[in-house]
Amino acid sequence: MTGPLVPCGEAPNQIGSTGASQGAEFTRYVARQPILDVRGRLFAYELLFRNNQRNFFSGDGDLATRTMLDNLVLFGTEQLCGSAPAFINCTRESLVGQFVEVLPASRVVLEILETIEPDDELLHAVRKLKARGFRIALDDFTWTPAWDPFTQFADFIKIDFMSTGLRERRELRTRLQYSHAALVAEKVETIDDYHTAYEEGFTLFQGYYFCRPHMMANRGVPANRLSQIELLGALHEPDLDLSRITQMVMRDTAITYRLLRLVNSPLYAQCQEIRSVHAALIAVGETAFSRIATLAITSELSHDSSPELLRMTFARARFCELAAARCGRDANEQYLVGLLSLLPAMLKVPMEPIAEALPLREPIRKALEGEANAERGLLAWAEAAEAADWNACDALAAQIGLPPEDLQLIESQAMVWAEHVLHSAC
Repeated sequence: MTGPLVPCGEAPNQIGSTGASQGAEFTRYVARQPILDVRGRLFAYELLFRNNQRNFFSGDGDLATRTMLDNLVLFGTEQLCGSAPAFINCTRESLVGQFVEVLPASRVVLEILETIEPDDELLHAVRKLKARGFRIALDDFTWTPAWDPFTQFADFIKIDFMSTGLRERRELRTRLQYSHAALVAEKVETIDDYHTAYEEGFTLFQGYYFCRPHMMANRGVPANRLSQIELLGALHEPDLDLSRITQMVMRDTAITYRLLRLVNSPLYAQCQEIRSVHAALIAVGETAFSRIATLAITSELSHDSSPELLRMTFARARFCELAAARCGRDANEQYLVGLLSLLPAMLKVPMEPIAEALPLREPIRKALEGEANAERGLLAWAEAAEAADWNACDALAAQIGLPPEDLQLIESQAMVWAEHVLHSAC
């Protein structure tokens, strides 16, 4: 069940994950980590939940899982994952007690945590869930005789790439040679890790290697990309020259096409058919035109990159915009910070030449280049949330001056908004 769209500039609806029967103390919020295939395309998300008053994995794990299941029933996995399946961490109680059966089997993968004690009762529960159409994943898998029977029911087996060595992973693959499960390399943090995992036979990858591209020294921004980045900057100049910008957009067929698709989409609820850039400008006005064109340009810049990068870009931009309005910062400027933050990964060049091509204030430029200044605070929080680093999130929330639960609610709304924008922009 998809929630209503929130136009740019409006406050988010409260779509946070609140278990009413447990009270505020047991409110859970969500982060998501992408799982990618060998081509860098989104395959699934792992959904990670937390208590807003405690660090991750603290408190009653069974209560956390029950609340998480209730939240997914209430909001639907499509709110946070679009059409991608969701990997859900499951406790023993949720599996043996069959609580997970409230979820749609076609949309979720039940991830059996490595901390659960394997026994006949758990195996019987897994067999029943498998027969009902659920897919099963074994998390942080380490082979033992007790876990061996579970491998025949597993659709995915996740191996921690950072905590295992080459020899250990080779032994695991030998143990699993008769299993039909897809191997998922977890904690793949660099492009070198990715290449190693691929060569070892892993077919799915979880980690943020795709956001940390290998940079070539002194590599410049390609000319056609530079013109698009310059256009992006022109859209955010204080005195917008709409005639000049319209001509710039019209000279780029791909951007014009994407722009018109966006303007005509339900996202902007136009009551008239739009057939030209000029008509789009008249219909939506300067502010909306600038926003739509910015989305179109970003989509085009990421054309050769993983769609997940674009999804994360939109979510970051929307989060920074909405949170900025709550903490006294320039919402439009913070939107641009989030929007530009993943361009190095999209273009595979350093941030410095990108930032230099834009008319940015020096603190904003430094924030994009990685300096830990005040202008980077919201982006830093978004990055920490993507990595499920809750301690860093809480520390940054204190610096920003907003309650952690407020930031989590805004992030959830940004994720939903990003899903809708992605379907319109791509």
